Amino acid sequence: MAGEKGDAPELGREAYGRCELCPRRCGAARLEGRPGMCGMTSTLMVARSALHFWEEPPISGEAGSGAVFFSGCPLRCVFCQNHEISSGGFGLPVTAPRLAEMMIELQAQGALNVNLVTPLHFAPHVREAVLLARGAGLEVPVVCNTSGYELPEVVRALADVVDVWLTDFKYASPALAAELARARDYPSLAAASLAVMVDAVRAAGGRACAPDGAMRRGVVVRHLVLPEHVDDSCAVLDRVWDIAGNDVDLSVMNQYTPNEACRRAGGALARGVTDEEYELVLCHADDLGFERIWWQEGGTVSESFVPAFDATGVEGPELGAAGAAPEV
Repeated sequence: MAGEKGDAPELGREAYGRCELCPRRCGAARLEGRPGMCGMTSTLMVARSALHFWEEPPISGEAGSGAVFFSGCPLRCVFCQNHEISSGGFGLPVTAPRLAEMMIELQAQGALNVNLVTPLHFAPHVREAVLLARGAGLEVPVVCNTSGYELPEVVRALADVVDVWLTDFKYASPALAAELARARDYPSLAAASLAVMVDAVRAAGGRACAPDGAMRRGVVVRHLVLPEHVDDSCAVLDRVWDIAGNDVDLSVMNQYTPNEACRRAGGALARGVTDEEYELVLCHADDLGFERIWWQEGGTVSESFVPAFDATGVEGPELGAAGAAPEV
C-alpha cells in the first residue's frame, strides 16, 4: 500500500484560494465560491458511489470496483460521455469525512478497490478523505482514475495515498488536443504526469497483484481510439512506450460513441471506430512490445459504459470520530 502522510508535500485547503490545482492554473477563488475552469468551487461534489463492473479486469474483476464519480473536469473533450457531471454540474455536496465513509462502505460491499474517478481538482479533499478512511480500516487499494491532464506536482503530492493509477493518454498531437479538448498542452502534461506515476510505483516496489489478478499497485494507461485518428493513436502508444515500457498495463479501447453534439456536427466524430482502425492500433501496440494489453471485443459502441448519475451512494453518515485523522 502507499506510504504515510508525511511522505508527500503539503496539500491543504488553501490550495483552493487561488486555484492552480490543474494545468489550467485559472487562479479562481474557489474558497469564495467562484468556480474554476473545472466548473467547481471548493465544495466537494460527488455524483455516484457504487460498485462498477466495466473497468479493466485487474481493476473490476468479478467483484467490481468501488467507483466514486466526482463532479467537474478541467478538460472539455467535445465527445465526452460523462458530460452530465463533467460540465453539467450534477452532483451533491459532501464533506471529506462523508467521502471517507463512502470508501468504507464500498469496501464493505466487497469492492476490490476504491476507484476515484476524475478527482484531482479536489485533491486536498481527496487526500484528507483517504487518510481518514485508512485510519478507520480501509485496506483495499485506492485507484486514481484520471484524464491524464494533471500537473505533475499534484500527482506527486497524491502519490502516498494512491496505489493504482488508471490514467488516460488521449492525444499525442497538441493541435488535436486543442481542437478536441481546448488543451494544446495536454500531450506534454500527460507525459510528465505519467512519468511521475511510474516513478512512484517503481519506488513503492513495482506492479503488484493479488492471487486472483486484482491489481494492488501499478499503472494502467488507457487510450480511446478515435475515428480517423489512427496516426495519433499510434503516436500516443509510442510516447507511452518511451516513458514506461512494460512498467504499465496498456488498455486500448474501441468504445468511442458519438454524443449528441458530435452527431449533430457530422464529420469523423459522428461515427464509431471501424474494426480496421482498431486493429491497426492494436497491432502497433503489439509491435512496440507491450506485454500486458487489454482490448475490447465487438459491439462496445452500442453498449453503455456510462452508469446512471443519480447520486447513488452519495448521501449518508460521515466517518465517526474514531476514524479521525489530523486536518489537512
